[in-house]
Amino acid sequence: MIHFYWALGGQWGFENSLPSNEQGTKILNPKTIDSVLVGVVLLLFGFLYLFSMTLLKNKILILIRNIGLWAIPIFFLIRAIGDFKYVGFFKQIKGTSFANLDTTFYSPLCLIIGLIGFLLIKLKNEKYQSNS
Repeated sequence: MIHFYWALGGQWGFENSLPSNEQGTKILNPKTIDSVLVGVVLLLFGFLYLFSMTLLKNKILILIRNIGLWAIPIFFLIRAIGDFKYVGFFKQIKGTSFANLDTTFYSPLCLIIGLIGFLLIKLKNEKYQSNS
C-alpha cells in the first residue's frame, strides 16, 4: 500500500526508502509509474499466494502458478543478499540512512518473505500429496 501512497504523491518514508552513495546522492530516481508497478506486482504476489492452494485443472495455469511460487521467494532472497554495494546484507555502503534501515528492516523483511515463500511451497506440496 505504501507504494500506492507514494504514487499518489505521499512523501512519508520515501526518501529513506532509496539507496544513496556516501555523498547522499540517490542511486534511484523512481517515477510515479514505478511506484504503481511495484505496488501492482506486490498485489499480484499476494493474490498468487491467496489462490495457491486452489485446485487448478488447466496445465498452463498450474505451470504459471508453480513458476511464480518459486520465483517470488527466490527474488526476495536475492534482494536480501543484495547487490554487494548499496542494498542487502552484504552491502559495502553502510553509513547512509537507507543503509541503516536496510540492515534493520528491509533486508530482514525480504529474507522472511523468501523463507515463508519456501515454507508455503512445502505446505502446498504436502497438501497435494495427502490428497492423492
